[in-house]
Amino acid sequence: MKTILTNKLVLLPTITFIVLSFIFYLFYCQPRWLLSIPNYFLPEVIYFKETDKPIIALTIDDSPDPKTTPKILEILKKYQVQATFFVISNNIEGNEEIIQQIVNDGHGLANHLTEDFPSIKLTDEEFEKQLLTAHETISEYYQPRWLRPASGWYNKNMINTAHRHGYQVALGSIFPFDTNIPSSGWVIQNILFNASSGDIIILHDTDDWGMRTVSTLDMVIPKLLHRGYHITTLSELDELSTK
Repeated sequence: MKTILTNKLVLLPTITFIVLSFIFYLFYCQPRWLLSIPNYFLPEVIYFKETDKPIIALTIDDSPDPKTTPKILEILKKYQVQATFFVISNNIEGNEEIIQQIVNDGHGLANHLTEDFPSIKLTDEEFEKQLLTAHETISEYYQPRWLRPASGWYNKNMINTAHRHGYQVALGSIFPFDTNIPSSGWVIQNILFNASSGDIIILHDTDDWGMRTVSTLDMVIPKLLHRGYHITTLSELDELSTK
């Protein structure tokens, strides 16, 4: 009996290490087979696109911000790459020139609803109202076709509502937890480690997040370009994908 107990105690740290290592693997690597699970049940939601071309979509959430968005645009112009900005429509007032500059520079605008509040907590009616209110504002500058629910959580009703109004829901395949881990170094290494053709990168604008995004992009973009990747909007990735 004592031998059995001793063996169990010896095995416990090993099992714990294996479990924690697997959790870290899922957290850091975000493997496509894992993303394929929700995609299997709700294929209407895009996490990545299958493509035989070396192309990656860059997406920026929570724009615009008067301090950080112009800096992000400078970096994108410096390396001549395009991105899709998921816009919170309540942030547009007072920042109209920034939104127009995003469009003038050849980037895309997409719908991130009216406020930075978890969409999954909204009623169906509240979600639809936010979707349409944001659409009306963003459409003054650009015709959006992509929606990303705030905080990334969604349900079937939200997907149906989005489709009814001509939207497709897009999340991403590289989420380096830039809103949770205050380290550009982590974000940079996470993106470079995981990047592959068809990926959708999610980074964030505004305040400290936005400043880290500026630093991140200035390091990541040239390295990805050196690897031969074309960095572009979500719409172009969709157009060039195989399905």
